[in-house]
Amino acid sequence: MAIRPPQGNSGSPDAVEFGIAALNARLDEAGVTFPATTEEVLAAVDETAVPYDASGNTLELEEAIANLPQDRFGSESELLDQLHPVFEARRERAANSVIGRIRALLPF
Repeated sequence: MAIRPPQGNSGSPDAVEFGIAALNARLDEAGVTFPATTEEVLAAVDETAVPYDASGNTLELEEAIANLPQDRFGSESELLDQLHPVFEARRERAANSVIGRIRALLPF
């Protein structure tokens, strides 16, 4: 089972938000109201490159949403729950790449 990224303020200055945690913060900043369509969400969010791992690799929100089976969301949690597997799959692919494996071996 995949691990969700840290949610909200963890209190730790070293915590890095990525995936749906980072997107959640952006949706809150943008003031997106639900129910909302894909177009409304994309129009409201200014910075659409969302980090999907702690290394700062990003996924465009439009590309992530394109992988979903619907284009209307009744709540923010519905959107985030559907996007979570998309971000998790991208994070796993990056971790399994040759560069990801090399990074995992390095102490920093």
